[in-house]
Amino acid sequence: MNESAPDPIDPDQQQVAWIRTPYHAPMVDVDGAPFGTTESLLGDEAEDIFHGIAVKLADGGHLVEVAADRVIKITLAAVHTDISREQVGALPPYLEERWFHLGEGGLFRKHPEWKKG
Repeated sequence: MNESAPDPIDPDQQQVAWIRTPYHAPMVDVDGAPFGTTESLLGDEAEDIFHGIAVKLADGGHLVEVAADRVIKITLAAVHTDISREQVGALPPYLEERWFHLGEGGLFRKHPEWKKG
């Protein structure tokens, strides 16, 4: 009896915590089609509260917000959402003054320093 070992899990497809979201990772819609790239995390690392992601749209380059409740899974390869292609154009614009921003630590670092923007 020749039983093959189960396929190893692709590390790029393993789910990661929101704070490990890769910078400029593709944002994909419910069908797996990319619609933009990650630009900034919206949340509070100290309280471990994830609010969402600022996304640069592929069409037009505008920055929009994707709320945390629209994110299905975050991997090292992409951020998967429940957003349909038709809903992408209706995403709210990213409003910088509503969020705290990363300080000198840079974006998407393990221990960022937040400062009021």
